[in-house]
Amino acid sequence: MLVISSREFRQNQKRYFERADQGEQIIVQRGKDKAYALTPVKQEDLYFNAEMVERIKQSIDQVKSGKTKRISTPEQINDLLGL
Repeated sequence: MLVISSREFRQNQKRYFERADQGEQIIVQRGKDKAYALTPVKQEDLYFNAEMVERIKQSIDQVKSGKTKRISTPEQINDLLGL
C-alpha cells in the first residue's frame, strides 16, 4: 500500500492511476484526518449496468402483469423477511 499526499497525487495523477490499474493500493492523504482510496471502477461495479437494467425491466413487467404482492402491515413485512 502506498500513501501519498494530495499535492503529490495532483502533480503525478497519471502515474498513480496506472499503478492503481496494476492492482496497487493507493491512499491519497488530505490533511491530517482525511484519506481517500484510489480504486479502478470496473463495469460490474456500476449500478446501472446492462444486467441491472434488464432486471428493472423484468420487475416492471411483473408489476404490469399483476405478479406482485402488496405488503402493508409490519406483520406482513416480518413474514416476507422470515422474521
